[in-house]
Amino acid sequence: MDFLMGIWEYFASNILTQPAYFIGFIVLIGYMLLKKPFYQSIAGFLKATVGYFILSVGSGGLVNNFRPILVGLKERFDLSATVIDPYFGQNAITDGVQETFGRTFGDVMMLLLIAFIFNLILVRLKKWTKLRAVFTTGNVQVQQAATAFWLILFCFPELGRIEVLIVMGVLLGLYWAVGSNLTVDITQEVTDGAGFAVAHQQMFGIALASWAASKMKFKSSKQIEDIKLPGFLSIFNENMVSTAILMLLFFGIILVVLGQPYLIEAGFMKEGQSFFFYILTTALHFAVYLAILQLGVRTFVDELTESFHGISNTLLPGAVPGIDVSASLAFGSSNAVTLGFLFGALGQFLTIGALILFKSPTIIIAGFIPMFFDNAAIAVYANKKGGIKAACLLPFVSGIIQVLGSALIATWVGLAQYGGYLGMFDWATVWPMFTVIMKFLGYVGIAAVAIILLAIPQLQYRKRKDTYFLITDDYDAYLEKVKA
Repeated sequence: MDFLMGIWEYFASNILTQPAYFIGFIVLIGYMLLKKPFYQSIAGFLKATVGYFILSVGSGGLVNNFRPILVGLKERFDLSATVIDPYFGQNAITDGVQETFGRTFGDVMMLLLIAFIFNLILVRLKKWTKLRAVFTTGNVQVQQAATAFWLILFCFPELGRIEVLIVMGVLLGLYWAVGSNLTVDITQEVTDGAGFAVAHQQMFGIALASWAASKMKFKSSKQIEDIKLPGFLSIFNENMVSTAILMLLFFGIILVVLGQPYLIEAGFMKEGQSFFFYILTTALHFAVYLAILQLGVRTFVDELTESFHGISNTLLPGAVPGIDVSASLAFGSSNAVTLGFLFGALGQFLTIGALILFKSPTIIIAGFIPMFFDNAAIAVYANKKGGIKAACLLPFVSGIIQVLGSALIATWVGLAQYGGYLGMFDWATVWPMFTVIMKFLGYVGIAAVAIILLAIPQLQYRKRKDTYFLITDDYDAYLEKVKA
């Protein structure tokens, strides 16, 4: 048994929780199941892994590029607050779980094994569960496991080690399967049948925004890519140019407020460096990293889609891989990504200002990861369903929800005092609701949450029985049936 656990821990540490290698591993297995030549399987593994590393360079660059603003706003105005960011949230739990609950979370790998296997079983039994997506974003799974650990201990502090693992394994496995399944249909539409779902921290948010965009009388609104601006405004028709200009305005205003002396003192600028060109470089790098991210997606998605047929044909019929939300940003309009980020940031900053004004016990500091990856993705999907109006309004609403929901849950469960909370859309909405149910209904609440999650794919299936599985089995046939 110890030998098998050692193998699993090695696999989980070096592959499962390392998305680039896990995606590459899936491609390798898929091609082998398709009986491709060994050299072609290895080439697919390398291309997919390198592509994901390229994506990571892009997403990491975006985060680091925005760091001076977030650090500056916190230090320049002497704000002591809770940062909504997955890594800050994970660190807060690591720092506080011993002091608050007298526990340490050393069973992460065991939990991932339970939850991942449960996800696979749910998909394998799709005839009854109606679930079609396998959650493969390992680094996100670790972040979510840490936050779920705290929330469940808050509800059931008396639970023993094994009981906590079972409850978390079942609930997380369900959340991963159900959440990623919610994004299957809309992602197929946005990507024109690319063959993947989103497996991240805003799966319910994407589904809710897509539904809202299609219902809130936005159907007459043109999609961003269909708008052709006249005259000098035509420069905004070019995605890279519009991103650079909008980011120059956004970064410029905030960096001017922070001031050159602070940026030099904090080490973000060098003595004697041109302030204007520092702002210009920061803004243009945003467009650069976004382009790198999109290149990475294009590099690995084709390999993943083709190779996953080997897995779906033999082991998990009709299944699709759930991958990082960054992959969806390479589809649709790049201007939707920029607008989603800007309007989401506006919603967050206004709400943070309101918390300060009304003297909230918990002040939130915006984190770039929720601000960008949640709201940019929501804009891409909202633009597809409801056009430019939806792509602006819904990320703005999301920004408000992220701050308010995180402030409420972090204060209630005691995480605010440790300086961080995960803060992504689902964890500012869905998981706080789950926590309320479990806290006030006790063990019955665990069953209630599980039943709610299991009911969601059943409701999805009942709405479109004739095309529900077809959309992943044969997208071209699905389009023909829908148009007929």
